[in-house]
Amino acid sequence: MPVSLTTRARARLPEWFRVELPTGETLARYRSTTSAVSDNALHTVCEEAHCPNIHECWGRGTATFMVAGKECTRGCRFCAVETLRTPEAPDAHEPQNLADAIATMGLSYAVITVVNRDDLPDGGARHYRACLDAVHAQMPQVGLELLCSDLAGNEVALSELLDGAPLQVFAHNVETVERLTSEVRDPRASFAQSLRILEAAKELQPELVTKSSIMLGMGETEAELDEAFRALRDVGVELLTLGQYLSPGSGYHPVREFVSPELFETLTQQAKTLGFRAVASGPLVRSSYRAESLLAAAQGKLAEASLQVIA
Repeated sequence: MPVSLTTRARARLPEWFRVELPTGETLARYRSTTSAVSDNALHTVCEEAHCPNIHECWGRGTATFMVAGKECTRGCRFCAVETLRTPEAPDAHEPQNLADAIATMGLSYAVITVVNRDDLPDGGARHYRACLDAVHAQMPQVGLELLCSDLAGNEVALSELLDGAPLQVFAHNVETVERLTSEVRDPRASFAQSLRILEAAKELQPELVTKSSIMLGMGETEAELDEAFRALRDVGVELLTLGQYLSPGSGYHPVREFVSPELFETLTQQAKTLGFRAVASGPLVRSSYRAESLLAAAQGKLAEASLQVIA
């Protein structure tokens, strides 16, 4: 891995983190996306997690919707989403509001992510499914990807969520390597539990494409990344995203390293050698970044060269 940076060096992002702001038609689409989210009282992980790609993605008319509230019952040390032990009950109108927003935006593919709802007996699975069903009922042509919680390991709830679900991709993020999990994630999360929820999803619905994500620069080693890649492949995960961790602020897990684009490319090739069908890898990549393109690449519908903008 790259040599650890000094405190002074960490204060300045490397040159490869430059982000272009939208202009012209892209700016108009960004504003339209903002309106669609706001008018339907929706939350997005783009905003809540301070994603650096918000201008690019919203400028392309894509957004990752976060359902079941804007507060999470877990307090992971990498995440900017607010933590509450007992958030408000999920909004019964949210499934239809979500469908209306996606229809307004004219999306062909939508990513729906969730907050952890450990306060609910089913971990929020029933509400997540209602959101998927509402979108599909209004726009059956829209591809759907769910970035799910681990449902506290509740495989009965997972079965009910996935049974006949109008879903192309089931995603759940391990977030980091096994050694760092207890340091980075909430104590109720574990590397093994995350692997199992991905494995169970594949067992329940073999036709589903499964996906996971790892943040780099938290102190992991290349050997540990290799172990994590192999563990994900062992449970059938087909899509992988790798991105640079950026701390939301003081009190969160620190950035240990800024990983170079060259190393991201090396890790991409390493992951592909292990059998991942498609990999999105780069400093600014996040788990839902250009999700439709990643799935298309895995299905052979997108030329490898076209994916290099991600990798």
